[in-house]
Amino acid sequence: MNKPSVPAPTPYRWLVLASFMLVNLLIQILWISYAPITTDAAQFYRVSELAIGLFAMLYMIVYVPLALPVAWTIDRWGFRLSTALGSLLMALFALIRAAAGNRYGIALVGTLGLAVAQPFYLNAWTKMPAHWHPQNERATAVGLITLSNLLGIALGMVLTPLLLTRFSIDRIQWIYALGALVGALLFVAIAREYPKNAEVPPAARETKLFLLPGLHHALRSGSFRIFLIIVFIGMGLFNGVTTWIEQIVQGRGFKATDAGTLGALLLIGGVVGAVVIPALSDLTGRRKPWMFLSLVASIPFLLGMTGGRTFFTLALSSFFLGFFLTSVMPIGMQYSVEITRPTPEGTSNGLIQLFGQISVVCVFLMQILRDKGGSFTLSLSGFAILLGVCALLVLFTRESYPKRG
Repeated sequence: MNKPSVPAPTPYRWLVLASFMLVNLLIQILWISYAPITTDAAQFYRVSELAIGLFAMLYMIVYVPLALPVAWTIDRWGFRLSTALGSLLMALFALIRAAAGNRYGIALVGTLGLAVAQPFYLNAWTKMPAHWHPQNERATAVGLITLSNLLGIALGMVLTPLLLTRFSIDRIQWIYALGALVGALLFVAIAREYPKNAEVPPAARETKLFLLPGLHHALRSGSFRIFLIIVFIGMGLFNGVTTWIEQIVQGRGFKATDAGTLGALLLIGGVVGAVVIPALSDLTGRRKPWMFLSLVASIPFLLGMTGGRTFFTLALSSFFLGFFLTSVMPIGMQYSVEITRPTPEGTSNGLIQLFGQISVVCVFLMQILRDKGGSFTLSLSGFAILLGVCALLVLFTRESYPKRG
């Protein structure tokens, strides 16, 4: 069976990775940019705060029906053409949103277009490393892409309120839109589908199982199904804690500024963990032990978030919960590629991202399960138990044993 030969590593792979990370970072800034200024944005557009919240929710709503069609597109067209399309959509609709001024309807159309662009990034996270990086670098590459995603969220949360002290909301959107245009053009100019020294025979694509056959093949793997459960629980917990961080700690006498610091520490820990643990996984050539370790290590820090009474305890717990919990995603995504071949990377990645997106139901469940005093103890304790169950399930998966090279 003909397969693409593994190319000799070339320094250009890091430039391609950097351009891919940049557009991932930019789409996250555009996604989160209204969240930290919801009240001001509602006044600017003369709508309710819920209408502003719809800007962010649209990304999750639109992703669900587009996840698998976009995965098929990435597997058929390749990551470069697909991501270039997503990047041009991002630039176009970011400019439309900026040009809307204070007209909410047009700004909503621009946001809808941005939501359509996002799957072209998320579903290509494992495709790009598979084409450019040797086996023992791929989890690290996915970790760096995860880092860019988290960094984009952090920048959007921090930069937007700062910019609002000097610029109007429509001017801020112009700044972000021009950044999106520059990022899109850089990606188109830099990215290539394969290194020049890679031999990719035409028959290589024909050995892939596209979309429905690929999904069927992937879902036959018990190990892959287990990781989908882990993604649902892990992403649900991470999104829930970041969403409700202020309410989680306010009953213990902490202010909104304290909650903001704890949320930042959670993201910073995630940024560091998304690089360090996947790199160790690549170095040792193993996936299972690192997923197990990260899940188990997350539990005491989640319990620290649940019951910690001092700011130091909460700060330490926030950082290391982000560090260990976030690291599971890039390792598991690369692991899934390795155990589901010949299912294409876009298909397995798209299904993983879909489970991550629908885990938003956990965010609503956390709110519903609050006790009369407003505490999240029940839901957070439940998540601690579920993390333990996920860790035990990892023991029943098979190691992918990635080959060096």
